[in-house]
Amino acid sequence: MKKRIYLLLLLSAPFGANVMYSQNLLTLSECQEMALKYNKDIESSKKQTLSANYILKSMKGNYFPDISLNGTGVYNTGDGSLVFPGGNLPIFKPGPAGIPLPDNSFAFFPDMNIKYDTDLIYMAGVRLKQPLYMGGKIMAGHKLASIGRDIALLNEEKTSSAIIYEVGVAYTQLLKAQEMYKISEKYFALVKELLGNVESANKQGMKPMNDVLKVKVRYNDARLSVQRAKNARKLASMNLCHYIGKPLLEELTVSSEFGLTDVVSDKPRDISNRSEFKMLDKQICAARQQLKIDRSSMLPNVGLIGDFSYAHGLKINNTPLFDGTSFSVLLNVSVPLFHFGERKNKVNATKAKIEQLRLEKESLNEKMWLELTQAENKFNESKLECELSDETLQQATENLKVFEKSYSVGMATLTDYLEAQLLWQQAYEKHVDSYAQRILNYIGYQKASGELLHQ
Repeated sequence: MKKRIYLLLLLSAPFGANVMYSQNLLTLSECQEMALKYNKDIESSKKQTLSANYILKSMKGNYFPDISLNGTGVYNTGDGSLVFPGGNLPIFKPGPAGIPLPDNSFAFFPDMNIKYDTDLIYMAGVRLKQPLYMGGKIMAGHKLASIGRDIALLNEEKTSSAIIYEVGVAYTQLLKAQEMYKISEKYFALVKELLGNVESANKQGMKPMNDVLKVKVRYNDARLSVQRAKNARKLASMNLCHYIGKPLLEELTVSSEFGLTDVVSDKPRDISNRSEFKMLDKQICAARQQLKIDRSSMLPNVGLIGDFSYAHGLKINNTPLFDGTSFSVLLNVSVPLFHFGERKNKVNATKAKIEQLRLEKESLNEKMWLELTQAENKFNESKLECELSDETLQQATENLKVFEKSYSVGMATLTDYLEAQLLWQQAYEKHVDSYAQRILNYIGYQKASGELLHQ
């Protein structure tokens, strides 16, 4: 169950004065939306995800044939000729048992002159390569790319969560600074009114000059507090502008309305929504796929290559020796035999990496559980702190009214009245601080439980 918490909701301005709020207010959700659109870290993580998607699509292509067009051309000015001298060739006739016998006659064989000319030689063709079995490397590579895409998405989620948290902190700091500025103005108004009354009474001889000096000291302190609160509000505004993409010198005003749950202890305690938790699981899965890829280098590889080509060139007596098409198919089988331990040690290194990631996951999970418990405790403690600050401020407000009346009729000293004003200011500031801290603790709990993006 959610309720709306308004900072200083239970208390009106002192003595019935109304607090005026600007109509042009920024809400927390508006600030978070602007930050997610503006922040460069978010844009960078999105580009990383886009890159991972392209890599995944690239790995899918390994399942299909690789078809390429090849061409080669050579021009060479080399030429020449080969001469095979002729002569009389003896003639044989069949003899007994198939043994040839001389016929005592000859056949004339003329000289042979072969001219060759390299000139232009070229060939072109289409080659198809299709892996048939690669030891599981292609499937493992595709799964590894898919896991890489998932990790990129989780990193994008992690970055968004961090930005939302930082904007929540900056928003709360500005909200606190706004309220502190209002308190300083109210306190300054009280002291200023008192100084005017004391100075008037002193002129009429009803108050000593010492009382005027005491109030002036407090007046100067209050005036300085207003300036400091104003500067703090300006810095807090600039800090929020930095996150949401506004000009740094633009003055922002944020709404004091903030949605909070009453308690967080009633919720099921879980860290599985945190992107860090999910990323560790994905990293272990990625390492296991890498192990399959490393093992594939120790298994046989089978591939099919098909070539369809045309060749032309190398003239013999002005007639091309090559001038036609051909088709060939090659089945290639590669079986690793011995590699001096290089591939085996690579597999062992990946196994060690998997174990390392498993131990890191266990350690980080324990830290995240500890962080969640601490965040839960802080939020529940801040609830009690807010209740106590409400009581303290109510008491300080009543005390201030009592001393104001008592001082006006001469039944309380100026020192007591000034002390009551100071106590009221401190109680008011503590009230604001406790509510702001409660909001920060709630945001911290959402971060620790992974709820910032799952509200």
